[in-house]
Formats: sequence, structure tokens, C-alpha cells
Amino acid sequence: MRQLFYLLLILSTPLFSQEIALVKYSGGGDWYANPTSLPNLIKYCNANINTRIKAKPATVEPGSPDLFSYPYIHLTGHGNVVFNDAEVSNLKNYLLAGGFLHIDDNYGMDQYIRKEIKKVFPNNDLVEIPANHAIFQKPYSFPTGLPKIHEHDGKRPQAFGIFIESKLVLLYTYECDLGDGWEDSEVNNDPVAVREKALKMGANIISYIFNN
Repeated sequence: MRQLFYLLLILSTPLFSQEIALVKYSGGGDWYANPTSLPNLIKYCNANINTRIKAKPATVEPGSPDLFSYPYIHLTGHGNVVFNDAEVSNLKNYLLAGGFLHIDDNYGMDQYIRKEIKKVFPNNDLVEIPANHAIFQKPYSFPTGLPKIHEHDGKRPQAFGIFIESKLVLLYTYECDLGDGWEDSEVNNDPVAVREKALKMGANIISYIFNN
């Protein structure tokens, strides 16, 4: 499949050419909610885990053929998310071809996004990712799994995933707010230790994608 070829080419090219993207979805949710989060994560990864990702993330729509240019796409926000049939098909093909979607609930998205994930993978259930999974092990250790960044309802943070042939292709972080922790320090006034924890977990996600 031509799309698989393009994605494999992206994943195998030298690190200086890598680029990641923010998903611009429909439905009314604020896909643009955390404008400084991905740039800060990129800066952290480039400085600490030897990646060479372009400093400015791209923006991509879920139905676009450009989706296949990015090894990692990030979706966040607080409200409604809707994928049409063409977007569902394109997202599924992208993930089956080796792409990775990270959905970070910025509080209020859960009731909407679960239905859309089910559209993409109707025969696969979201499963909670155990703390001993590789994504929590390196390069930084999170022995209890996903860290808690913001409290919201006081629920424990959970990382859910869709696995295809034992490979994690979709990560859904819930009751955590990783993206808020990646934002500029003055946005949420998080303590340094909290922001560092969020960025380290983000670096683990990026490291997992580029090494698996």
C-alpha cells in the first residue's frame, strides 16, 4: 500500500527530518486548546532524549492524506469530537500502517471521544495499559503508570490503548492532563516538579513511537 510505504519512509528517515502534528477535528471541541504544549514537548525531547523533531508542530485534519507524513499525531480539547466516514477510514488506515494517535482528554472530552474511537476500531476495545508496559519504563521510570498532572474530579489517571497485533497504536490519557503539564509555566502555574513529570511522560511516549 502506497500510504504504508510513505509512513515507513518517514519512520526510517534521519531524525532531523521528523515532524509531529496536532489534529484539527470537527464537532465543536477546542482542538487548539493547548497551543504551547507540543512545542514545549518537542523542545524537551530534542534536549533530553536525542530526537531532532522540527520545532513547530504541523496541524493536520483526520481525513487528510498528509496524516501519513507524521509518525505521531496528538488530539486534545475539552468538548465534542466528530469523525465523518472518510476521516474514520483514513485514521484507521493510518494507524494500521504504523502511525500513532495520542488522545489527551483536557477534561470534558471523554464522553465524546470514546464513541469516535469505537467508530475507528469497532471490534477493538480500549484496554487499560498496565504500569509495567514499556511506555512507562524508559527513558524515564513511572513505576505506578500514568502520572497525575491536574486533579479535576479527583479520579486516578488512566492510560488506555488500542493494540493491533500486540503493538500500541492509539493511546488515550484520561484524568491526567499531560498537555496542560507541557504548556508554558505561566499558563497553569504548575510547580516545576509537576511540569517535569508531564514532560518526562511525554518523552516516554515519543521514545516509544520512535523505537517500536
